[in-house]
Amino acid sequence: MLDVADLRSGYDGIPVLAGLSLSVRELEFVGILGHNGMGKTTLLRTLIGILPTTSGEIRFQGASMTRLPSHARARRGIGYVPQGRGIFPGLTVRDNLRFAAFAVGRSDDLEPILAEFPRLGPLLDRPGAALSGGEQQLLALARALIQEPKIVLLDEPTEGIQPSIVEEIIDLLKLLRGRRGLTILLVEQNIDFIKALSDRVLLIQKGVILRELAAGDISDAAALGDFGAIES
Repeated sequence: MLDVADLRSGYDGIPVLAGLSLSVRELEFVGILGHNGMGKTTLLRTLIGILPTTSGEIRFQGASMTRLPSHARARRGIGYVPQGRGIFPGLTVRDNLRFAAFAVGRSDDLEPILAEFPRLGPLLDRPGAALSGGEQQLLALARALIQEPKIVLLDEPTEGIQPSIVEEIIDLLKLLRGRRGLTILLVEQNIDFIKALSDRVLLIQKGVILRELAAGDISDAAALGDFGAIES
């Protein structure tokens, strides 16, 4: 579904991605694991088009996306949940969802998405800023999924949220994988979360994918050991 070849990108002329390559198959959940500053968020921001590609190729379902703007990638079926959630704090939950639907020409009928996110139903008239961190993360996920993407890019979805919501997100994404035929590329530092969802995990170091591991092969000690070996 997604093929990335020799991707290079960065900020204000400072390179971060240094020839990164990866692929994600349809219906696959792939985790990206690495220390801070290694290029995880830069990768997702480049894939969705927020950051320009310096060189390399991004292909989605066989078609090049390398030079398309973000909104065109979203309309083609790439969803994005940024680190920090990216909701509109001054808009209600209802208007956050409707805005996301209109942005890609989807129906603003909220019943289907609320059936998948029942916790948001009683909160529809509440502004985004009034939600808890966990509720904001659920809203960010719902905003991405109301656009009916084929693949979702998730950036640190467990950051700053309570464990009960983390478990709810794990259960929800597993359910939607079968129901929607969802594919996910997941950046996360919560090892338990990434193990619970990922079919395989890619270790990123200094802007390149260094190696691939089966999710079941990752533990806190093993991951730290891998990074220690990388850094040495």
